[in-house]
Amino acid sequence: MNPRIVVGVSGASGMLYARRLLDHLAGKAEVHVIISPVAQEIAHHEQIVFDDPDIIIHAPENLASQVASGSFIHHGMVIAPCSMKTLSAVAHGFTPNLLTRAADVTLKERRPCILLLRENPLSRIHIENMLRAHDAGALIMTASPPFYHRPDTITSLVDAVVARILDHLEIAHSIGGRWSGYE
Repeated sequence: MNPRIVVGVSGASGMLYARRLLDHLAGKAEVHVIISPVAQEIAHHEQIVFDDPDIIIHAPENLASQVASGSFIHHGMVIAPCSMKTLSAVAHGFTPNLLTRAADVTLKERRPCILLLRENPLSRIHIENMLRAHDAGALIMTASPPFYHRPDTITSLVDAVVARILDHLEIAHSIGGRWSGYE
């Protein structure tokens, strides 16, 4: 049986991270997706489409969705990209929408919850919220790709970050290149 993964897409630039994550989860997981209204606008602007027939999309305002419950068994949640607004909500247990409610439930059930932050520079408030979310059990990742694999496209940069997400979800893959020491 394939693992079940929840993917939240919040309103920050970097929709390509979500798109590539979904591409690499295809066929390897049952994927439940929550896309915030602002994320939908940004995706349109960044020309990213989320219309895969193999993903299950949940309305962000539907707090009665199955992913809002701790009884919904899944193998982890990723918010990619994760806006500072969403980080703040997760860090403080504020759950006005399905995306933040699903993250809150993921943390309380002690399941992997990965927040892929896409912001620069960071304020003290952002850093404190990262620490608070970390202390609650979230894994904080930044959309900061490595260069040791000598990427030659934007997609290969994005995939290097997505590879680390897949590693933490324990989803097998062959993307991103692994560090193997100096030649």
